[in-house]
Amino acid sequence: MKSKYIPVSIAAACLAAFMAVSTPELTAQSSSPLFSGVINPPTPSKVTICGQDVSLDPLDYAERYDREITSLAYTHGNTLLMIKRANRYFPQLIPILRNNGVPDDLVYLACVESTLNPRAYSPAKAAGIWQFIPSTAKEYGLEVSDEVDERYNIEKATAAACRYFKKALAKYGGNWNSVFAAYNGGMSRITTQLDAQLANNALELYLVDETQRYPFRIMATKAIMENPAAYGFKLTADQLYLPREVKIVEVSGPVDSWAEWAKAQGISYRDLREENPWIRAPKLTNKTGKTYQVRVPLKESLKRSTAKRSVYNPKWIVK
Repeated sequence: MKSKYIPVSIAAACLAAFMAVSTPELTAQSSSPLFSGVINPPTPSKVTICGQDVSLDPLDYAERYDREITSLAYTHGNTLLMIKRANRYFPQLIPILRNNGVPDDLVYLACVESTLNPRAYSPAKAAGIWQFIPSTAKEYGLEVSDEVDERYNIEKATAAACRYFKKALAKYGGNWNSVFAAYNGGMSRITTQLDAQLANNALELYLVDETQRYPFRIMATKAIMENPAAYGFKLTADQLYLPREVKIVEVSGPVDSWAEWAKAQGISYRDLREENPWIRAPKLTNKTGKTYQVRVPLKESLKRSTAKRSVYNPKWIVK
């Protein structure tokens, strides 16, 4: 049986080789063949979010921002997917924000919540792009049942999020960073802590790590999404996910089989569910006669060869 131990002579040679490439002289050189360059993203003197300036002169603010911008810049996979998905979903989300009178920048909160994954679901049972939990969803007018879950309806969930934002903004005297913290930690908790800690806004609070990070993650997300190339993300137009062209079909009664309904519309059941993730069951009972707007994707928008190409933000791509 062969020995499982490495001969001393070989071990010594390996150690010598490792030490030879681990000297300070070599590792300090940017041209080292062993490592690629790692550039720390810049931290500006201030950031502007929802029209409000936030100074990053306080050391803890600067460090909290640096943590988030560094994390997003080097979490390449998720950040890349977020940029690609934005080309599909920003054209849906931003007009709803504007129609409800809230700033466009709130779209970056959705990015933080779900990386714009419309089917996102968390261990806390939060669902959809805006990550509503069932109780909050119902409070803000969304249907949540075994057959229909409007947390996954992008239009309705975005409108519900706007109602939340307006209520929270009024509660916190127009301070958007307190609104952000409340969206993550709950209005009751943030209000209690503002009083207990004698603070003027949520950035001054000592909170659980996730909530304390949350406003700065939104700021950092905005920075990268507004200019991805500045942070090393190089995408071409054909790599962005395309908005789907759809027709809206109203359904006001029961549907015995969504698969048969989809076939009658000339699409597959999978395409129906992908475009309408709020449909949560193979059928719709609809005893109340509620009217649902079902998005039916046009066939040409489902193929790369025939889909219309568009770029929502030219800064997302390199030419």
